[in-house]
Order: sequence, then C-alpha cells, then structure tokens
Amino acid sequence: MTLPAPAVTPARGERARAVVTGIGVVAPSGIGVDAHWRTVTGGIRRTGPITLFDPTGYPTRVGGEVPGFHPAAYVDTRQLVQTDRWTQLGFAATALALADAGLPARAPDPYAWAVTLASSSGGNLFGQRELQRLWGGPSRTVGAYQSIAWFYAASVGQLSIHHQFKGPSGVLVAEAAGGLDSLAHAVRTIRRGTSVVVAGATECPLSPYALACQLRSGLLSAVDEPAAAYRPFDRAAGGYVPAEGGAVFVVEEREHALARGARIYGEVTGWAATHDAVHTGPDTAGDPATYARAMRLALDRAGCTPDEVDLVVPDALGVPRYDRSEATALRTVFGDRPPPVSTHKSLTGRAYQGGSALDVATALLAFHHDSLPASAGPVDPAPGCELGFLRAPRRPEHRVALVCARGFDGFNSALVLRGAVPTPRSATD
Repeated sequence: MTLPAPAVTPARGERARAVVTGIGVVAPSGIGVDAHWRTVTGGIRRTGPITLFDPTGYPTRVGGEVPGFHPAAYVDTRQLVQTDRWTQLGFAATALALADAGLPARAPDPYAWAVTLASSSGGNLFGQRELQRLWGGPSRTVGAYQSIAWFYAASVGQLSIHHQFKGPSGVLVAEAAGGLDSLAHAVRTIRRGTSVVVAGATECPLSPYALACQLRSGLLSAVDEPAAAYRPFDRAAGGYVPAEGGAVFVVEEREHALARGARIYGEVTGWAATHDAVHTGPDTAGDPATYARAMRLALDRAGCTPDEVDLVVPDALGVPRYDRSEATALRTVFGDRPPPVSTHKSLTGRAYQGGSALDVATALLAFHHDSLPASAGPVDPAPGCELGFLRAPRRPEHRVALVCARGFDGFNSALVLRGAVPTPRSATD
C-alpha cells in the first residue's frame, strides 16, 4: 500500500512519519480484525445479558463481552495468576497486532521498541476477588499479586516485560479519550527516535464493584432489551451499556516499515486534546466549544480542511444531552453539512478507552477495505442530532477520517487518520 505525501511539510525535528502496520482486536465484535469487520459491516448486535457475574439486582444488566475469549490461549500459567482479565485482553490484542504487522513476539532491538497504552479503571475483577477473600474468607489475606494486578499501569508493565519493549513506555489516563491519546503519544515517541510503538487500549469494567461505580454517574442504560439499550443520537437514547475489550496497534516509523516491506493501514497525521475543566455531574453535557477546538486543532495539525474529511467516528455516548452537545461541536467545525458520520458502539457497548481505540480500528479497516461502513444508528435522530449519518456503504474520496472521543470530567480528544491506498488485487486473488 502507498500513502499520499503529507499535506504540509513537518516542522524540523518532526520529519518522521508514524504509520499503523498492525491491528489487534479483542472486543465484543469478535477476536481479530476479520471478525470485527464482519460485525461492523453486518450491523450485528453483540451486546447481551452480562455473564461475567450475576447482575441481578443492578439496574443495568446488559453489557458487551468478548465472545469465546480463553486467556490461556494468549497468556502462560505464570502470567495468568498475576493478571486481571483486562491485562489478559491486552496480551491477546498485542499478540494479534504484532502478528498482523509481521513482527516477532519479542523485540529484536528492545530499546527501539516501546509500549504506550491507555487505562482508566484497572484490574477490577482481580481486585474484587482478592478483597472479597480478605473480608469474607477465614484466611483474612490477599494474594501476592493484588499489589500489582489492579494497578492502572499493570498492562503496560506486563507487556513490556513479556515482549521486551524497553523503549520509552507509559500509560495514558483520560477515560474514553485515552484510546486516542495513546496513539498521539506513540507518534511523538516515533518522532523522538523509537522505531516501533505498541499503542491502544483494552478495558474490563464488568464486575460487581466496577458496575456499582459506573452506575453512580447516572449515565448507564437501565433497558434490559439489548436492541434498545444503547441508542446514540436517537430519540429513544437513555444511556449507554458498558463493555470490555478494545484494540491495540503497531505504530511504526514509516521508513522502518517500508524497509521491511510491511503492509500499511494508514498514517496518524493529526491529533489534539482539550479539557473542559468541569466535573461530570447530573446536569453537565460537555462543552461543545472546547470539544470543537480539539477537532479543529487536529485537522489543522494534519494539514486537512473540513471538506477533505470522508468519515467522522464520534464518541456517541448515548445520553441525550451529551449527544446534542457532540452534534453541536461537529456542526461548529463542519457547518450544517457535516461529512458522513458512522458509529457502531450500539453494536458492542461502550468500552471506555478500549472503545475509542476500537473506533480507530474501524476507520483504518474502512480504508483497507475501501468502503466506509454504514452507521449502526440512529433509527430516529433526536432533535439537535440531525447529522449526516451514513445509511449505506460508500467508497472514500480523500481517505481521511476524524475519530473523536470524550472522557468523563472534561477530556476531549480528536485524531486524524489518512488511509493508505489499497493495493490493486491481482487476477489470482
């Protein structure tokens, strides 16, 4: 695949270009990019009753779980006892991303490879199990790994050890916006001299304690019917449903990727983050002006004009006031005729930072397949949410996508992706 020349000449010291050469998806939409793409293009709903624990008695009982996930297929016995399901999902997504990129499981040049993931809630299932043992069992103890498995940086630490990523690594915490921030940070790391950075995010918020914490926001859906529980931008919207999983990417310095003949999905060309400086409360909806500023900055830094954007993938919280606020922000940037908008969170649930990473995977796969997927909703757009929702697949024109995400307590992020041009298929393909 080939990438068009950058729209603007990078500033001195920023000439390295960062491309995505591998995608690993472990989400309610399926395990692997092919399963995810089938879910997106088929409009297949993957949310359903929560099974990781008994949600009886909770107002929210619908969620998005990764189907057929067996941690032992990706994590050895020693790592299994040390890690939470959230980290195990990260192990799986990283293994899939490295394989997809055609890279080895262990870094051949450890200090030239790094890992930067996003996190928010950490190891909920592991922590709950250990604390229940402490307060409910006769031993009154916790396991030795309680001190690390719940920690928000546990996945980065475990992956860096296992894969020998010894370059500048870190973890980003910005709730759902963190999935985009991790990719932005990966580009900075590439421009500072690192050849390969693993970025993205996974999440596992499905445990009794975690669900109780999420319910406190008042933003979760209480509808038991999966098809009606999560309906962003729709008149029937009444909150979101939580989900686990996400996506991990191999972000690579472009010349390094070309030298080894790697397949390129696309390039991260612009990004921006802003902050509302307001705590998420029962009456807040996010500041559309601050959110719009992040979008504009990302487009400016990518050297793109609004009319070049083929696709917008929004945050799509599914809470009416937040949906209206996001629609206002998009109209502020694009006017009364925004580009095609497509969201698939209603099919999978909201996986927090893992969900925004999954949106990036969807956008890159759209360019890879040369087809912008139809939106999974809304059926009946709510007043103030009348955007240009994509109702049927279409081919991209400029190969530019804007992915947007908001995190609770005021985080806003926007990421611009320029898709690679697909290699023409041969007669034997």
